[in-house]
Amino acid sequence: MSLVRWNPARELATWPSDLFGIQREINRMFDNVFRYDNRDDDDGFNAWTPAVDIAEHDEQYLVEVELPGVNKEDVKITLENNILTIRGEKKQEKETRKESYHRVERSYGSFQRSFTLPTTIKSDKIDAAYKDGILQITLPKAEEAKPKQIEVKVK
Repeated sequence: MSLVRWNPARELATWPSDLFGIQREINRMFDNVFRYDNRDDDDGFNAWTPAVDIAEHDEQYLVEVELPGVNKEDVKITLENNILTIRGEKKQEKETRKESYHRVERSYGSFQRSFTLPTTIKSDKIDAAYKDGILQITLPKAEEAKPKQIEVKVK
């Protein structure tokens, strides 16, 4: 048997990948525990939440919602007390199939996302467009919310 000098840097080199593996395993366990996935249940409950991006620009806020497979007729947008609410439903086409699935990952059901908006939105100028599974909501800023450049005068 030969002795090998211990090098702590060698252990640290594998440390981040070990942490990522632990994080992946914890995420997998939480997904399995908290996921409600009974597709034969018609009570309307499903753990489907569409992804949302909210960006601020000089003139407006832009909300983009990923809604693949959702018909535009099944999406409702409301604004009440500065709360923007997006509701909808991704409907599952019910067909009686005799196939045996090995894995079913697509989610269906109702969803709702709500966001508190600044009071400086022109609510009468809000616009929404839906194309290729992406809902874009444009929220124009009121004049007092737009950034203003102030000139500094030298005396």
